[in-house]
Amino acid sequence: MNLPVLAPAQANPAQAVRHPLEPLTAAEVAAAVHILKDAGKVTPTTRFISVSLREPPKETVHKLDPKNPPPRQAFAVLFDNATNSCYEATLDLKAAKLTKHVHIPGVQPTMSIDEQIECEQAVLNSSEVKAALKKHCGTDDVSLLMADIWSAGNYGDADEQGQRLARPLLFLRRDPTDNGYARPIEGFRPLVDLNAMKVVRIEEYGSWPLPPGECNYAADRVPNQRKDIKPLEISQPEGPSFDCHGYQVRWQNWSFVIGFNAREGLTLHHLRYRDGGEERSVLYRASLTEMVVPYGDPAPSQRRKNAFDVGEYGMGMCANSLRLGCDCLGLIKYFDAHTCDSRGRPLTIENAICMHEEDFGILWKHTDRRLPDKPEVRRSRRLVVSSVSTVENYEYGFFWYLYQDGTIQLEVKLTGILSLGAFQPGQQPKYGNLVAPQVYAPNHQHFFNVRLDFDLDGTANTIQQLDVVGEPEGPSNLYGNAFIAQATPLTREKQARAHLKLETGRTWKVVNPSRKNAVGTPVGYRFLPGDNAFPLASPNAWWRKRARFVDYHVWVTPYQPDEQFAAGNYPNQQAADCGLVRWTEQDRPIENTDVVLWYTMGHTHIPRPEDYPVMPTAYIGFTLKPAGFFNLNPANDVPPSKAKSGGGCCH
Repeated sequence: MNLPVLAPAQANPAQAVRHPLEPLTAAEVAAAVHILKDAGKVTPTTRFISVSLREPPKETVHKLDPKNPPPRQAFAVLFDNATNSCYEATLDLKAAKLTKHVHIPGVQPTMSIDEQIECEQAVLNSSEVKAALKKHCGTDDVSLLMADIWSAGNYGDADEQGQRLARPLLFLRRDPTDNGYARPIEGFRPLVDLNAMKVVRIEEYGSWPLPPGECNYAADRVPNQRKDIKPLEISQPEGPSFDCHGYQVRWQNWSFVIGFNAREGLTLHHLRYRDGGEERSVLYRASLTEMVVPYGDPAPSQRRKNAFDVGEYGMGMCANSLRLGCDCLGLIKYFDAHTCDSRGRPLTIENAICMHEEDFGILWKHTDRRLPDKPEVRRSRRLVVSSVSTVENYEYGFFWYLYQDGTIQLEVKLTGILSLGAFQPGQQPKYGNLVAPQVYAPNHQHFFNVRLDFDLDGTANTIQQLDVVGEPEGPSNLYGNAFIAQATPLTREKQARAHLKLETGRTWKVVNPSRKNAVGTPVGYRFLPGDNAFPLASPNAWWRKRARFVDYHVWVTPYQPDEQFAAGNYPNQQAADCGLVRWTEQDRPIENTDVVLWYTMGHTHIPRPEDYPVMPTAYIGFTLKPAGFFNLNPANDVPPSKAKSGGGCCH
């Protein structure tokens, strides 16, 4: 049973005032566009790359006066195709005034959705592409051609510096509704000038025949679908346990604000846990700052393939409109995302964010053998806040989970279609695998960087590196069984740069030295990494020059409001990383201060035929667990579930 989508909940009196970190409304986005136009900052060749909330100072939020909220401000990134120029603008929405407008020289901002559509059309309209299609594929029917826009990157080519470029990948459908990815065109790629919106040259690499098969995934094109799947119903007849006011959420003891912007997509803000009568701060802001997908084939047709999906395409602008019963199951609360297209026209992504509750098995259980008829068991429930983005061929789902015991988790779900190429008949690839006859998927990696701005019971925090080490045998360890968790306080940025270490089960702990728990130790949360990987490309690889955030799994910086993105503000086509590696070279102090933990997690994908035509979901993520933050199990007060007929409590 697919339950109806929730209407807005009744406002909690304590949440009746709009939170200053809620994202811009459609009206506020429109107001920002009008202010810029009225100020003469928009020409016929100007594109709106993004319009988002300019967040107020952190100290203002922590000392929020509901009767005197901070003024709402917007931040816009503009790009003028005629002059190849990027601008940043700050706007006071209440005063309807432009307060700052600056030129950012020598950068290429994120490609807009409009540019992606227009780029594909420029490819289809190109006589050079039509001729190359005839030469390589034996047809000039461009109506069957499919062009996935890819940023041109930066490989040191002198003739590409300072231009706004794309290097699309091409595929040829058999009919207009076919899965075009089944027939990749390997022999050539066009280079497109996005300012002029025209193909400037065709890059040819050799001759490959089109793969002979087809493989569809659409429901109306897959025969012999399973007939033995019975309905799975999720019922909450009394409604959900969460309450919403705008983008503010309260769920059991948790309260937080949902954010969204064109670049990062889903963000979480001002995350607090009610402990007794106290609202205790845990995280101020959590966001995906950047990701890169480098491919591992050195062939001329493949070696330029890498994608910075946040900084080049915008994870928020690529967000899906989620559908009940498909993307989300159960009693759902949706949140829309409001932005604009590159010409400033209103653009609302309906149902961009999904929120619901899930059963998650046993929360805790114990059976006292002396009281055999009185087992105590509690079921775990988690709150899910999610968003899914499609970046051409790949899908990325971002799922934040909050648990009743104070745990926080991020899970990234990877699915969609592999980036495919054609392969010569009768040959086996060295740098990847065939997934179908003559259809080739190169080895590749996905690296995500997440920014966690901790405010654990206040802004003065310290991060410790925890390594579990065995003690040498000796008088104090006669049986050789002893081991300890060795905590190393991180005091400077360079010291904090670190990798995972399986030998010592390395984790990290955020503590507030000024607040002690019931056993006299500083309150804290542990950061528990999940699956991860090391970059396999050379440190001199061109993509790594732009993505130095992959050099370490963990970085720690002092909070700076303008340090938001791990690879810098404008990684698109930049020559070198302008983010974490540059900031941390300052080696600033990070002990007992407002700190930010940056985590880079990697997934190495060696493709297999079972990943074709659409790959089953892969998972990667991390967990934050309270470690001395509470005086005892905070889920001790969760009531038991009602037992079902036919036995005792469900386990």
